[in-house]
Amino acid sequence: MTAPSPHSFRFEIDGATQVARITLDRPDRLNALTFEVYAELRDLFARLDTEPGVRAVVLPGSGRAFCSGGDVEDIIGALFARDAAGLREFTRMTCDLILNIRRCRRPVIAALNGTVAGAGAVIAAACDVRIASETAKIAFLFVRVGLSGADMGASWLLPRLVGHGRATEMLMTGDFVDARRAYEIGLYQAVVPVDRVVAEATALAERLARGPAEALAVTKRALDAEWALDFETALAHEADVQAALMEQPDFREAYEAFRAKREPKFRG
Repeated sequence: MTAPSPHSFRFEIDGATQVARITLDRPDRLNALTFEVYAELRDLFARLDTEPGVRAVVLPGSGRAFCSGGDVEDIIGALFARDAAGLREFTRMTCDLILNIRRCRRPVIAALNGTVAGAGAVIAAACDVRIASETAKIAFLFVRVGLSGADMGASWLLPRLVGHGRATEMLMTGDFVDARRAYEIGLYQAVVPVDRVVAEATALAERLARGPAEALAVTKRALDAEWALDFETALAHEADVQAALMEQPDFREAYEAFRAKREPKFRG
């Protein structure tokens, strides 16, 4: 797989574990997003959905932040020169990035440190698991700049993570929530020392990469799709996809490994 431009972010794949790492890499700007970063991340997550050499993804930020949101000069200042069509083009691009993270069949693990704000907070919310450092304060800042808190899918994602009431408070105030509180309300799955956050996120990604890839992909799709289904329809959906997975090699491999008292070797 051809690596994206190093001017936007760093990208690498560990061939042994089949874990990809996407490192936001503008530490002097707290990894603020530019038009280029948005576009390249959008396109990369679309490619990772079907990339055969990748079974899990880790998403950290370099330096003392995960991502502080859109760059004030490179994006926000530039938006004032756009007409309505140009503004819509930008907002659709940002939403497509989030959509591609959710559509990516590979588990995506966010490794959060320092500032996690604005668009950076929504990117974190779109990941499957969030491993945070003790410094990882998070805020959905959109109302602070006169925009809707419902941006980039935040009003769909956040209530599913923390509940409607807490999501309402966070999206309407734009206040920062510290790592301890974010963990308490279920926004973070773990809080670890700052020097361990990338290692812990990578360890989880490696564990998932050893798992049954198609089963994990089906699980991820079901978690999103079944919110819109009634219970009976959800049960019918799960019965169908589970029966299909029972015909796949990974199901038999799990059985044979259990009988042989060894770890399964899932091939996906």
